[in-house]
Amino acid sequence: MSTTTAPTLTRASSGVTDERVDDMPVLLAVSYLRVSTREQAERGGTDEGFSIPAQREANQRKADELGARIVREFVDAGESARSADRDGLKEMLAFLAASRVQFCLVHKLDRLARNRADDVKIHESLLAAGVTLVSATESIDQTPSGMLVHGIMSSIAEFYSRNLATEVTKGLSQKVAQGGTPMRAPIGYLNVRRTDEQGREVRTVEVDPERAPLIAWAFEHYAKGETSVTGLLRDLTARGLLTVPTPKRPSKALGKNTLYKLLTNPYYAGVIRYKGALYPGAHEPLIDPALFDTVQSLLRARTAKMTRHVQHAHHLKGLLHCGTCGSRMLLDFATNPRGTTYAYFVCSGRASKKTSCTRRAVPVAVAERLVADSYASITINGATYRHLATEVDAAFDSRMAGRDQEIADLMANRAKLESESDKLLAAHFADAIDLSTLKRHQDRIRAGLADVNQRLAEHDEHHTGGRAFLHDSLRLLTDAHHAYARSHDADRRVANQAFYTRLDITDDEQLRARLAEPFATIIRQAHEHGSDDGKGAEHEQDEPSHVACSRKTLWVEPRRIELLTSCLQSRRSTN
Repeated sequence: MSTTTAPTLTRASSGVTDERVDDMPVLLAVSYLRVSTREQAERGGTDEGFSIPAQREANQRKADELGARIVREFVDAGESARSADRDGLKEMLAFLAASRVQFCLVHKLDRLARNRADDVKIHESLLAAGVTLVSATESIDQTPSGMLVHGIMSSIAEFYSRNLATEVTKGLSQKVAQGGTPMRAPIGYLNVRRTDEQGREVRTVEVDPERAPLIAWAFEHYAKGETSVTGLLRDLTARGLLTVPTPKRPSKALGKNTLYKLLTNPYYAGVIRYKGALYPGAHEPLIDPALFDTVQSLLRARTAKMTRHVQHAHHLKGLLHCGTCGSRMLLDFATNPRGTTYAYFVCSGRASKKTSCTRRAVPVAVAERLVADSYASITINGATYRHLATEVDAAFDSRMAGRDQEIADLMANRAKLESESDKLLAAHFADAIDLSTLKRHQDRIRAGLADVNQRLAEHDEHHTGGRAFLHDSLRLLTDAHHAYARSHDADRRVANQAFYTRLDITDDEQLRARLAEPFATIIRQAHEHGSDDGKGAEHEQDEPSHVACSRKTLWVEPRRIELLTSCLQSRRSTN
């Protein structure tokens, strides 16, 4: 009975040992394992034929048949073979190039590559390293017939991959045609699996009762135009909006980019965006299309013109001008020998010597008093407010009476474009037009609908929004003096920017103010109505009311100031 001596080991540069038993070399092999989807890798599923454990067992049996020992195992879990850019594959090829391994074991050729070009490159790398490719389930070798089988099997794998992709795309297109969701549902919805009466699995989308109300609130809140995406994110996080947890990832708050994508996703309005085209979805929308369009308009406007917030040392800084030379007045400070500091407004023309102005400095307290007193001169009384409010309503009613036909034409055009969009989709689903043609016509229809909706919105804004704006402006003037006195510095700055286009301080320390519209026209109408001194609020003993045109302050924000409406423009031209 012969005995087996211990192997003699010689270490190669790669760290792999060259084993010898009774002075005979031992064959060495590596094992390559792959599954295509992350779900297969995590659950050991067999949707594509073989799980990682099954492949490992088959490769081990083949190694035993060859009398080879597997020295390394390389695994690509959840990686497609349509690309050679896989970590496990690249690591294996580098290992084989630097070691003395004779065999590369795979369960099937399609585990290594499903692309004929990649298969050739990988096989050439193996041959250059002196490694023989062995399939545990297919008869391939280096003989002419084995190479023929290899080429045929590689081509079949590529055909299978391409055909599978085509069938998947066809299935997804059919799903979209039926209003289904061809991707993972966004936050606010849940992907649900159910079993129907025939025992078949049905995958559908349902509203997430926990997160859907917060998503709807986010659109409604942003559409008011009073917050930014950053502010909305902060509010949503405070209200408890978190992502849906997965086995690998716990719930977490949304990021700013995620929220922006959420706000631009038409899925929430019942529309599915797939391959650049838009399709009607069968899922329950969380918001109205009109609300979605409003949010998109606000997002585009804020992207085009980002608002810059500047911290000011004083609420009048940058707003005052020299009444002598017209230069802007700068905030300056002077300290006397006792260390007391005084604040002044000085003429920038005189300070820089760009003008010959001899304007004296104006103490800040004097400038504050002059501006505060100016609000008393523009305050109107209750009777004037009621008279002007009635005139505003009459003017808007008269203007809208002649625009009924124009609005009807716009509504008819919108219905025509929507009908054309439905017909295009039907033609696309019937394979009468291709995807590129569908997208081109959809872009045209979308532009037409956007124009119609914008014009309808302008009609509504001019009638409803314009009427409300002028009523708000009138109410502001009934309490302007008292509201300014009670406001903080930041609100006073906003008020001065809203009410005035220019504030000049004359050499005799008087304020020469130029009112912005529509306040200038309102005050002229008030004087015409009978408020000769413009201080009707002081003459009448009505209790001043708290009026808010902006929801954040007592004052109109600068972005809300608009040009005169046609009714007030016509009145101004006749004066």
